[in-house]
Amino acid sequence: MTLDDPVQFLPGVGPFRAKALEQLGIRTAGDLLEHYPARYERREQRTIENLDEGMTATIVGQLTAVRHKFGGRGGGSCSATITDNTGRCSLTWFNAGWMRHKLQPGATVRVTGRVSEYRRLPQFANPKIEFLDEDAQPVDESSPAEFDAVYPACAALSSKVIAKMVHAALPKLLPLVTEWHDAAFLTQRKLMARRAAIEAIHRPNADDQTEPARRRLAYDEFLQLQLATGLARRARRSGAAPALAVSDEVDRRIRARFPFDFTPAQNRAVSAIRGDLAQPRPMNRLLQGDVGCGKTAVALYAALAAVANKRQAAIMAPTELLAEQHHCEVTRRLAGSKVRIGFLRGSIPAKQRRELIAGIQDGTLDLVIGTQALIEPDVIFDKLALVIVDEQHRFGVRQRAVIRSKGPAPHYLVMSATPIPRTLAMTVFGDLDVTTIDALPPGRPKRTTRLLRPGEHEKAWSFINERLSAGEQAYVVYPLVAESETMDLRAAESEYERLASTVFRDRRVGLLHGRMGADARQTVMADFAAGKIDVLVSTTVIEVGIDVPNATVMAIEHAERFGLSQLHQLRGRIGRGGKAGHCLLLTASNGGPALERLRVMVSTDDGFRIAEEDLRLRGPGEMLGTRQHGLPEFRAADLIKDADLLRLAQRDADDMLAEDAMKHSPHSASLRKIVLARFGKDLGLVDAG
Repeated sequence: MTLDDPVQFLPGVGPFRAKALEQLGIRTAGDLLEHYPARYERREQRTIENLDEGMTATIVGQLTAVRHKFGGRGGGSCSATITDNTGRCSLTWFNAGWMRHKLQPGATVRVTGRVSEYRRLPQFANPKIEFLDEDAQPVDESSPAEFDAVYPACAALSSKVIAKMVHAALPKLLPLVTEWHDAAFLTQRKLMARRAAIEAIHRPNADDQTEPARRRLAYDEFLQLQLATGLARRARRSGAAPALAVSDEVDRRIRARFPFDFTPAQNRAVSAIRGDLAQPRPMNRLLQGDVGCGKTAVALYAALAAVANKRQAAIMAPTELLAEQHHCEVTRRLAGSKVRIGFLRGSIPAKQRRELIAGIQDGTLDLVIGTQALIEPDVIFDKLALVIVDEQHRFGVRQRAVIRSKGPAPHYLVMSATPIPRTLAMTVFGDLDVTTIDALPPGRPKRTTRLLRPGEHEKAWSFINERLSAGEQAYVVYPLVAESETMDLRAAESEYERLASTVFRDRRVGLLHGRMGADARQTVMADFAAGKIDVLVSTTVIEVGIDVPNATVMAIEHAERFGLSQLHQLRGRIGRGGKAGHCLLLTASNGGPALERLRVMVSTDDGFRIAEEDLRLRGPGEMLGTRQHGLPEFRAADLIKDADLLRLAQRDADDMLAEDAMKHSPHSASLRKIVLARFGKDLGLVDAG
């Protein structure tokens, strides 16, 4: 048997359970071995007098006062009292009428469960019970605690069933586990042997055993990903790309298109990108920065550098609204120039689409802006030299790979308006070089954030009306387009009607959401930008790419429903002109974690601090808003508490790749095989021997 064999051939699995295990990403024997417990239930042997509320314990004693209550589901409930020589305890089984035939006064039993309190006595509710001989030994309180692993489960398979399958398979599978490092390597890094770590994570026999085991397995996950992204980075750098030189004259002409001087931080980013583009190998760079730092201007500089070299550039955005904003911005910046611009989206007439695709293929169009429509099979570029992907975390790994394949090894620049914590960037975007625009343009007015509790809506509406009377404009943001029967939340469409007829009846109120047609959205945004709309009621479609300098106020309804990074992006739409911005967070929560989370927004306007807190509170998948399709999720590693392990794994991966140890070390042969199998398809890796 090997770890690559289908899981269904393991003891106690079979075809039916194998199908259910697929829901958990378990297809092979090795996958089951790496399906680690989410937590453990610690179980101790105790006498009744030493039971503590909340603990999981095992006691041995005699049953007395057995009772059965008829009725309800399951034939009613059963209860009993158990005594040992130290005290008595109550036992209750709900919906378990069938137990009345098993429970007999005087029987000696072993009971295991979680301890609670009922009528001043310790109680076990629905405990596990075993019937013993009369001469059974009492509990030994000096014996070590036992640990029951609790596994991530699914509807078809409970944690207990999975635990049985894992424990039945361990004797067969553990001997197949290969160690990837020699003893000195492990000792220097204070890591357990891999086989011992896997056994300990599934069957710990001491309190201090699970964490060292988890750390070893977390290190392995980090190392595999760092090796994979390192291999991808090296493979892409070995490819041939068009060298796009930017002379001083071209640089001057590009900068003349912007009505402002670049900040020092923008200039550093431009310098890094110019250096990349000048090389005959593909640029692979992530450009990130806080809201309003000027990433789009830097990206447009890169696109114009490609066009100046008589090549094509493509800008892909995740939503039509953001793509529209980019198209408007680029068109305005390049007014009067010879650059031929195309805009490709899903919702355009067939004839117009055919004309655009023809212009892309014959090279008539220099700069193409679009949505995922750009990755359709019939979109073929003539001489694509640069791909720019905005809000790239909203695209899956494979979607990003498709747009890159539209040209022979084009340069690749991805942007993120969500500041990405370093640990997250090292894992999700580890195959990219990272450039951070770490400063805002000078003179940016201050932006304040206030938290308003339930019942304080009138304060928000009064403040907004004050700012409107001063000639400013406002956004009111809702989490839903329309009211939902399953969620008790205010929605944009119904609130638009209410606000327009009551709170803002003397104002011009507009509505914007993603279900509107492209022409309708453009009209609303153009009217808002021109000052023809005072209050824009919207969903989160305005999260990125919207720039209306006179919009100074934003009220966000049900703010507790949003992640911190998304709230920060939303409030980034205000205070973009010369006036101060005001963000009002309206919450339906009176306390608890939701309110504590929102207080972070009040305390800081630093997007990087907010991103770190968002990562800590919600984890990487929730924070990014979409799973990075194709990249496996961590089973043992934790990006928050294992940052030191991630840095260690990155250094080790760099050393292994520099020394070509992946090819030459006998310890690393199986590790290389696993890396290629796990990440090869999604990161474009091939086994070159």
